Amino acid sequence: MRNVDFAPLYRSTVGFDRLFNLLDTRGQPEQAQTYPPYNIERTGDNTYRITMAVAGFDEQELSIEAHAHVLTVKGEKNEEESAGESEYLYRGIAKRAFERRFQLADHVEVQTASLKNGLLHIDLLRNIPEAMKPRRIAIAAEGNDTAKTIEAQVAPQQIN
Repeated sequence: MRNVDFAPLYRSTVGFDRLFNLLDTRGQPEQAQTYPPYNIERTGDNTYRITMAVAGFDEQELSIEAHAHVLTVKGEKNEEESAGESEYLYRGIAKRAFERRFQLADHVEVQTASLKNGLLHIDLLRNIPEAMKPRRIAIAAEGNDTAKTIEAQVAPQQIN
């Protein structure tokens, strides 16, 4: 596996630290976390939705936190005390806790979260400030600070 050294880029760029740290951490192999499965979809120009399959969890057992460009979804299953009532011969439904983290881009905010039919839906909105949106710049003529006006010259009338 190749390692990329971002040190030369740190010396010649300003303000890209977060990008290089993200690339550095994503480039390293980590334990593949597959639970719970999830989808990320674009639902509009500036809207996104994360859908996670969290069957068996209810609202009280899930927590969602957005902090410093990281969205963290945690699930902690409450252990049900059923001692003496039944004995599991096979346990295929997972009751394990999980924590899933998503890196959010700048200006991405969590709008809503809902749980329906075992699917947790998290709606996100990219809210770009007005100061960062493209704007049209007027072009002024060189040497003339005022707007151009067209003036007509009227020829003197001849008297007959």
